[in-house]
Amino acid sequence: MDRVYTSLSVDDLSEIASKILDGPLKSKIFTFNGQLGAGKTTLIKSLCRSLGCKNDITSPTFSIINEYVTESDKIYHMDLYRIKDISEAMDIGLEEYLYSGHYCFIEWPNFAEKILQENYYSIDIQVSGNHLRKIEVSYIKSST
Repeated sequence: MDRVYTSLSVDDLSEIASKILDGPLKSKIFTFNGQLGAGKTTLIKSLCRSLGCKNDITSPTFSIINEYVTESDKIYHMDLYRIKDISEAMDIGLEEYLYSGHYCFIEWPNFAEKILQENYYSIDIQVSGNHLRKIEVSYIKSST
C-alpha cells in the first residue's frame, strides 16, 4: 500500500517522519529517490530524530556511510551517488549494512536496489515549486 504526504515546508517533516515510522514496520530499510536538492537528507534527518537519534545528522556525500545511534538501535545513512558500479558497492560492504538488522536510509539507491533480497520501503520525493514536496512511500516486496 502506498502512502502519499505533502510537505509545504521543512516544518512539516517531523510530522511526516512520525507518520512514516508509525505502526509496525515490515522493514528497516528505506531507499530515497528524488532529484538533487529534493530534500532526501532533510527527510532522513527528521526520520532519525523521530527514532530518537541525538547525533548531528549530516549528508554522507563524501564519507558514503554515516552511522548514528539511538538508545536501542543503530542507523546507517548512506549516499551512494558516487558509487559507480555494483562491485564498488560490494567493496564498501553494502550487503553487511543492508542485512545488519539496523535501520538503513539510502540516498541514490540504484546499486542497493539491485542487491536487495529483503522487502524495503521506497520513498520518492517530487518537487513542485519552491517548497511543495510530494512524498510517496511504497512498500517493495522482494522478488526472491
